[in-house]
Amino acid sequence: MNGTHFGLILLLAGVGQASAPAAKPHIVLVMADDMGWGQTGYRGHPILQTPHLDAMANAGLRFERFYAGAPVCSPTRASVLTGRANDRTGVLAHGYALRQQERTIAQALQRSGYVTAHFGKWHLNALRGPGAPILDSDDYHPGRFGFAHWVSVTNFYDMDPLMSRNGQIEALEGDSSEIAVDEAIEFFQQHRDSGRPLLAVIWYGTPHSPFRAFPEDVAPFTDLDQDSAHHHGELVAMDRSIGTLRHALRRLKMADNTLLVFCSDNGGLPRIQPETVGGLRGFKGSVYEGGLRVPGIIEWPGVIRPGITDFPASTMDLFPTIADILDLPDDVFIQPVDGISLRPLFADRSIQRTEPIPFRFGFQGASIDNRYKLLTRDWRKDEFQLYDLVNDPAETQDIGSQHPQRLARMKRQWLAWSQSVDASFAGRDYPEGELNPPDPEPQFWYETPAYAPFFPKWKERWEFRTHLERRGKAKKSPAAKPPATKIVPKATVDQP
Repeated sequence: MNGTHFGLILLLAGVGQASAPAAKPHIVLVMADDMGWGQTGYRGHPILQTPHLDAMANAGLRFERFYAGAPVCSPTRASVLTGRANDRTGVLAHGYALRQQERTIAQALQRSGYVTAHFGKWHLNALRGPGAPILDSDDYHPGRFGFAHWVSVTNFYDMDPLMSRNGQIEALEGDSSEIAVDEAIEFFQQHRDSGRPLLAVIWYGTPHSPFRAFPEDVAPFTDLDQDSAHHHGELVAMDRSIGTLRHALRRLKMADNTLLVFCSDNGGLPRIQPETVGGLRGFKGSVYEGGLRVPGIIEWPGVIRPGITDFPASTMDLFPTIADILDLPDDVFIQPVDGISLRPLFADRSIQRTEPIPFRFGFQGASIDNRYKLLTRDWRKDEFQLYDLVNDPAETQDIGSQHPQRLARMKRQWLAWSQSVDASFAGRDYPEGELNPPDPEPQFWYETPAYAPFFPKWKERWEFRTHLERRGKAKKSPAAKPPATKIVPKATVDQP
């Protein structure tokens, strides 16, 4: 046994129960797309059953207060990969590119001996519009950020998607969630006996619009409007894929040495019935709880004892937690890091968070300091509210006037943090002290020359047809000009 493995055993012995894996754990990070905090069976959803997520919650550590890094998708994905707030990484809103100067969890684990893979939605390569296969020529594809294997698309993806396998386009059949999990399981089977630990990042396109599910998955929801019915049908299939994934880890005898995480990339959607956020205030795009608080479960059999915690945690904490478990050096991160390690929580459920969870999205801002939350809908107006999330999780009563000192302290702290984010956004965190290369402007993939050769074949596909027809009409109109997109810190909600 080498010194690294022996040290890891000692490290893990303090994490949970007495027994611990004798090798670096496999890491599987699973994330839904637009799934609200209230959309699980274990939270008492009135019509949606999620037996496999419920089983995972019962077997793992279930977070009642788990937060996406931002209230829309691309920014949260950047926070997962870097441990940093999204604006630091250049990912201001949906469809922005993750800067090549950032350091990711995939790069860190790859250097630590892991085989790395990404499956599903990427959305960190400055391309908007419905998910299309990522081209090998893309300077921001998953392989550029440490993923040796990838079966990925630019954005949300649905039934029978076109996907890119390391740059090669393939047409796949079936529900998108089940496709992503099947690809991950094949990856496990190929590399399980290599003696190397595995990192699999599985990012669903469910339940993002447009909504399309199998008839049998929609059947329990026929009393709902069509969008709501198919939205819930997609979640049924996604839950089934969670069951397939957990069963495969056990069948392959990997489960006991696998750290499995499930969460969503932002809060739930409006106009879906029943409501998606479990009675919280706000939806996707808002820094109220409904836009940020999401389902969160961490399962690691034999290491993390099952339970439920009110400890506030975030997607920004995942990379620091894994780095702590593996005892990775500090230089795997670009500093500053906004997340913290959750490892102490695995052994002691009574601890409180040592650092607030900060958020900045457009001109909205928030900070969660254990039970208290600072919030501003527009920091330029110098208007901040204070909420007690223990007594008032729905954020109905601003208690700032009752606790002026706490409000002032949290406001000063958030403003100082926001100034540090401005410095990061300017590129001062990087060894070069500046951006290199400059941030690309987000654009729709169907407005880029690289995708033009595929238009004749793709124009009849249901997910692309409307967008390509609209593009064709715009090109024929002499007065039509493509809209300019400038990189400014302005919130934009991810829409098809």
